[in-house]
Amino acid sequence: MGNSLHNKIYLGRRSAALGSKGVQALLCLAAFASIGAVWLLIRAL
Repeated sequence: MGNSLHNKIYLGRRSAALGSKGVQALLCLAAFASIGAVWLLIRAL
């Protein structure tokens, strides 16, 4: 039972890590987009 419990916890963490990876990728893209927008705004001024 200990092994199955450990496997459940590990699988739960693994799926959570995959979810956070997608969130991190989304945040990274948003950061690059905002940096690009600020750079264009500065160049326009």
